[in-house]
Amino acid sequence: MWVLGIDTSCDDTGVGLVRDGQVVVNLVASQVRLHEAYGGVVPELASREHLKAIRPLTERALAEAGIGPKDLDVVAATRGPGLIGALLVGYTFAKGLAWTLGRPFYAIHHLEGHIAAAWPEGLSPPFLALVASGGHTHLFEVQALGRYRLLGATRDDAAGEAFDKVARLLGLGFPGGPEVERLAREAEEAIPFPVPLREQRGYDFSFSGLKTKALQLVEQGLPKPALAKGFQEAAIRHLAEVVLRAAEDTGHRVLLVAGGVAANQALQARLKEAGLQVHFPPKGLSQDNGAMIALAAYRRHRAGFPPSPLALGATAYWPLEEA
Repeated sequence: MWVLGIDTSCDDTGVGLVRDGQVVVNLVASQVRLHEAYGGVVPELASREHLKAIRPLTERALAEAGIGPKDLDVVAATRGPGLIGALLVGYTFAKGLAWTLGRPFYAIHHLEGHIAAAWPEGLSPPFLALVASGGHTHLFEVQALGRYRLLGATRDDAAGEAFDKVARLLGLGFPGGPEVERLAREAEEAIPFPVPLREQRGYDFSFSGLKTKALQLVEQGLPKPALAKGFQEAAIRHLAEVVLRAAEDTGHRVLLVAGGVAANQALQARLKEAGLQVHFPPKGLSQDNGAMIALAAYRRHRAGFPPSPLALGATAYWPLEEA
């Protein structure tokens, strides 16, 4: 069974093909160079680039898989959340393709796509899932496919957003996560940062204070590698402490970590040391991509979930618990 997945929720145009639950093609047209001059994503520019890329990228994906449009069994796309203009490009394209071919269409939640990317075949719920990216930092209890309970979320900046902003303060490139991680490796000692929300007993996150602290230290002219190392250590310790508290309170010993921040090697090492059974996305599936959307649709189709109505519109705001 061939499933085509499309994601245009933000600035990357993602097209992926999954065959019987295995990723065959995963193509991403990045807009990093376009947006780095602005220090972040410009929504209107992102939408225009998606319009240019979506059809040729889909044609290239089909060609690389050695199939044609009529070989597709299921078509899926990200419905939300995300930038509404960007979402509409991929979502409308996918719906049109599904209608033309007479194939079932699945409207997929962006975060369910991230979770699907880290969800290994054969693993049954319940378990915990941390989604940490440039736009999201959420901790869920996955009770079953399609049943998610939100345990905690960021009160301000997302984890990846904080990495991007600190990278900009340090004069680094965009996206900032890999740049901060690279610079942190150059430091022997870290400048101490306070770990946020240590007094709480809940599962919320907060990264704006770390960003403010970084700004103060930059203005003091302190060494940038040590500053990057200190920021990264505090951010990772914060993520790990909240997750481990939730694991202790719920009794879950299995954790999925998804989203762009899941690629951070220091975070991976910290969580693996914690005694949990931790699963990360394969290489290439941490960032936004179409293959994760195809994987989520494949799971839903295989489990007997009905296709989505073609009249269902895209949405910028869509809690995962309602997906």
